[in-house]
Amino acid sequence: MVDLQAEFPLRDDVLYLNHAAVAPWPRRTRDAVLAFADENIHQGARDYPRWGEVEQRLREHLAWLIGGVDSRDVALLKNTSEGLSVIAEGLDWQAGDQVVISDQEFPSNRIPWQALGDRGVEVVSVDVAGDDPERALIEAFTERTRLVSISSVQYGTGIRMDLPRIGAACRQRGVLFCVDAIQSLGAVAFDAHAAQADFVVADGHKWMLGPEGVALFYCHPDARERLRLRQFGWHMIANAGDYGRSDWRPADDARRFECGSPNMLGVHALEASLSLLRELGMAEVEQRLGERVDHLYAALQDAGATLLSPAQPARRAGIVTFRLGSEAPGTTRQRLQAGGVVCAERGGGVRLSPHFYTDYRVIDRAVALL
Repeated sequence: MVDLQAEFPLRDDVLYLNHAAVAPWPRRTRDAVLAFADENIHQGARDYPRWGEVEQRLREHLAWLIGGVDSRDVALLKNTSEGLSVIAEGLDWQAGDQVVISDQEFPSNRIPWQALGDRGVEVVSVDVAGDDPERALIEAFTERTRLVSISSVQYGTGIRMDLPRIGAACRQRGVLFCVDAIQSLGAVAFDAHAAQADFVVADGHKWMLGPEGVALFYCHPDARERLRLRQFGWHMIANAGDYGRSDWRPADDARRFECGSPNMLGVHALEASLSLLRELGMAEVEQRLGERVDHLYAALQDAGATLLSPAQPARRAGIVTFRLGSEAPGTTRQRLQAGGVVCAERGGGVRLSPHFYTDYRVIDRAVALL
């Protein structure tokens, strides 16, 4: 049985409701980092092969987290932006090609596609604020649509997308499907197979409870050869470790996207964080988070707030965005922060984002400040 109070000993004056930005670490992650530092200071990299075993466990955790894909299809990159840039810069674009995104995307899932404008690639931004956002996206497809890149959960409003529906439409039309899953992974269950995703990208510092600087990059085997490599180094070749050979070729698996030495400190930290999620299971995590989001919705409604996030439970993940009457969101956020609430101003309102371990008293104390 996991002792969540021991894993998350947050100070009583810190009301942490900002997991959609940067999350606190579990205690086991702190312990893993300290142990790694002690090992380095006392013996350096003497046991480097064991570090490689931790790296492989992390790949397996990430493969499990996105629905049980083959861990050989998972690469470890620095962040979501790098992963999306690998895709944007790797595909063989033709003038007139289109990329379909939503109008609510975080800059990471917008700028890499807009940067292709000098090659004649058009970015089609679709309004997804209506009752059927998936239909709006699919209806934006044309014969020139090459790729759809969508956040599984939008960072501002928190709307959760029906990925299998979008993925099926992409497959039917021969369109590549890329998912920015940073606001899903670690919060709700995710299945790359069901979504028919060609690419899934997500950094580990939000709902996965890990550090910044380590990210998942999943590439379906059928799409792997379609990405031209733009980064090169010793780690991405098939014969990595055979330093005397002058001939080389890219690794056959997703390691080809990892050009150089891994972030071993980040690897140890994120592996520890994901071990907690794996112990609990994502069904338990999603249920506990859903109960807290429901509680937060009800409390905000009782406080007279206007909810900007979806009303339907099926459309929710962990983000709840609201406005309070005519008060400017910045003013509301400042009042909350003065009371110890860690939150953000996003999506035209104040964004609160608890996690599965958040004490209900934290939510009630935060809302009471309104």
